Amino acid sequence: MKILSKKIRSILLLVGCFSFYTTAHAQNWEVKLLDNINPTNPTSSVWRATSSSVYPIALASPLSILATGYLKKDKALQRKGWQAAGALVINTAITQGLKYAINRSRPYEKSPTLIHPYQVDNDASFPSGHTSTAFATAASLSINFKKWYVVVPAYTWAAAVGYSRLYLGEHYPTDVFAGAAVGVGSAYLSNWLNRKIFAPKKK
Repeated sequence: MKILSKKIRSILLLVGCFSFYTTAHAQNWEVKLLDNINPTNPTSSVWRATSSSVYPIALASPLSILATGYLKKDKALQRKGWQAAGALVINTAITQGLKYAINRSRPYEKSPTLIHPYQVDNDASFPSGHTSTAFATAASLSINFKKWYVVVPAYTWAAAVGYSRLYLGEHYPTDVFAGAAVGVGSAYLSNWLNRKIFAPKKK
């Protein structure tokens, strides 16, 4: 538990550093990197589909685990489902809280001649909600099903989502990095809370 709490504190510290950086420093390197990734007309169906896959997969993951757990009356699987659902709730709360607190403009608002979005979003840029949700889902699956054929595809998909947000001109690189940290941290925090709640009572 102590090791886990240290991991969570480290992740929160990392996100805090990103938050300070985005509000206190210039973004020239980010704009240059994003300009190299984001085309003038981001029409790739692959990256659009990758970005659009986040919320359906994120919702389907805990729901399918919970449904299977309750149908089979498997309490261990039920706990895994609640852990995955809790990770999404925690992730959403932290992500939206940071968006509101930092209120960073989207890259295409700051650099309209360089960054070309595939669609205009009205919420703040930091951190990337798509990325945080994808990594929360990937981390939950990796925590609950420690098999390489689960872990590797899950994190590959999450990383692809992060890249898609850059390709589509929706986020700065630090938005994506912070989103990944928030997502992973949320999954581990949910797992820690899950163990506390469902821990066997001492007689």
